[in-house]
Amino acid sequence: MLRLRPILLGLLFMTSALAGCISDSQEGGEITLIVQYERTNGTILESYMDGSLISTTGSIIRFDFSQTISELEPVRFGIDFPDNGGEISVNPDERSTIDVEFTEHGVHDLVAYVMDVEGNQAFLPIVIRMDLRMEWTESGTYEPSPLTINPFPANGGTSASSILIDSIVENPDLIENIGGGRDVEITWKLVDEQEDACQNRNEVVGEGETVRWQTIHFNTFEIHELQVDYNEGQDLIDVYQTVIIQYPQLESIPNPK
Repeated sequence: MLRLRPILLGLLFMTSALAGCISDSQEGGEITLIVQYERTNGTILESYMDGSLISTTGSIIRFDFSQTISELEPVRFGIDFPDNGGEISVNPDERSTIDVEFTEHGVHDLVAYVMDVEGNQAFLPIVIRMDLRMEWTESGTYEPSPLTINPFPANGGTSASSILIDSIVENPDLIENIGGGRDVEITWKLVDEQEDACQNRNEVVGEGETVRWQTIHFNTFEIHELQVDYNEGQDLIDVYQTVIIQYPQLESIPNPK
């Protein structure tokens, strides 16, 4: 099945790039399905405070079926989710748009469809890409918690392409505007499932100063931990981190472009 993926995706791109899909009804009732969507990618945001996940903000994409042409009265507009068997549908007499909120990162295969009063249908495959952004804040600590990075998509689909890391450590003034604190020695480590450090960096952060580590990692086939080790010092530190799990740009072209 994995070998067929590039071919299937290619067919999806060619199909979703069209203005619409025409049904192949043998009983009349031709349907031209036209679905408009301004974008086909987004970013899910996870916010962490002092080691705990406090919120997840999904990304919403609107699908507009209002330009669809049908010889017979349409009775349903819908979005199918083959990944999990789910579906969202609406009555065209009540509305012509469907809002889909994505809360899981990955490459998602959707199928938009319309059905008329005689059961004739037309379908349009659409590919959506959702990256994940993790925002981490930890204040006043000698022992920063590890940030777990799980790059596996929940739908078991296309693997992530890379992990971007931007980590900042601050050593605040012991007494504001006066000082009196000391240097702190730290080590950043990106640790894999075998507890090996794939990447690491040592830094000394002076009182009232910040240090930063930016890196990219391409092993997206294991769970990792981003660790900040407090090696030496007496001052409490603050940690601000952003981790982005990125996916290949396989998404459909927006319609209209």
